[in-house]
Amino acid sequence: MKIIGVGVDIIENRRIKNSIKSKSFITRTFGAREIKFSKKILNKSNFFSKRFAAKEAFAKSLGTGFRKDLNFKDIEILNDKMGKPYYFKSKKINNLIYKKFKIKSYDLFLSISDEKDYSIAFTIIQKK
Repeated sequence: MKIIGVGVDIIENRRIKNSIKSKSFITRTFGAREIKFSKKILNKSNFFSKRFAAKEAFAKSLGTGFRKDLNFKDIEILNDKMGKPYYFKSKKINNLIYKKFKIKSYDLFLSISDEKDYSIAFTIIQKK
């Protein structure tokens, strides 16, 4: 097993709090499952801030950023039954990983955290 990508991002929650006032920002940036799950969350600005940071961290772990056909909406952060966040491995994500690293079998690791003013995310892509 070899680490082939690492990414980290931090964001000021106030920035996302202002952005999510726009419905178009939410639908342009977040997937349907993320939006649906957000309806259960009281602190929406921190919820969306953590996911925004996770999307940025993922793009950085690829080493490409948001280009080469990668958009915010392509990256979805879901939660398992215990509440642990994870990246949904869509067909598009699998294809991007394959194009960039020439591998089909990989793990994605995600850690996200927030405080009153900031949210942070850390991502690792590991070859199996």
